[in-house]
Amino acid sequence: IPSKRSVDGPGIWVSCVKGKEKQTVGELRDLFDSIAADIWPIDNPHLPDSDSEDEDPNQVSELSIEEQIKAEVTAYKRPKSEQRFVNCQTNTPCVVFISCKPPVDPVHLVETHIRNVKSTGATRTRYTHRFVPISATCYTSLPDMQTLCKSLLERYFAHSDESSIHSYKIELRMRNHSTLTRSSVIQSIAECVPEKYQVNLTNPDLFILVEIFKSVCGMSISTNYYRLHKYNVMELANDFVQDGNVEVTRIS
Repeated sequence: IPSKRSVDGPGIWVSCVKGKEKQTVGELRDLFDSIAADIWPIDNPHLPDSDSEDEDPNQVSELSIEEQIKAEVTAYKRPKSEQRFVNCQTNTPCVVFISCKPPVDPVHLVETHIRNVKSTGATRTRYTHRFVPISATCYTSLPDMQTLCKSLLERYFAHSDESSIHSYKIELRMRNHSTLTRSSVIQSIAECVPEKYQVNLTNPDLFILVEIFKSVCGMSISTNYYRLHKYNVMELANDFVQDGNVEVTRIS
């Protein structure tokens, strides 16, 4: 995955084993590319046209393999501007941030992977612990965060059944930041939520995920955060084994 110096969303925060940040970025490249290729496929102009009925099947098969290998090599050499995922340097132990480009939706990407882990027990990673998808980022000022929150809520309710939401909870995590207090951030974001929704700290219908890192604030909206074990793949894999399933290799 190519790198850039600043954290910029949309993207995905990932907690990992200390000292294995570089290896984590490597394994996430393969994981994210694989999932994104299934959900948001890219038309590949290098693949041959298979509609011809006059070509020899063996020749078509050989050409197909060659072209597929060529396409894979081309993908790895793709310019940074065309890469879907970019590693953002955090210089912080145990965490990495991978930004992503449209049409990739970080929440959809993460929840697709988490559901796969929940059903199979295979994490497909060795050093990754937990994911936090970020739909957008802003500067860590209270007005900017309120603007971002209102925008995300408006976008979410425009594409979902608003009548099924009655309560919410703000999940806040702060790293390397000492300017704002937790209470001031939570209060400011709560002011953006319509009054008809009540705070529920144990079993809310909707989660507002907030991640503050230095001078950057990222947010996303989820309804499955608790049901999917807070996107913790290690816990899901362990639960899969404890439920009586045959132990599986985390990498598959």
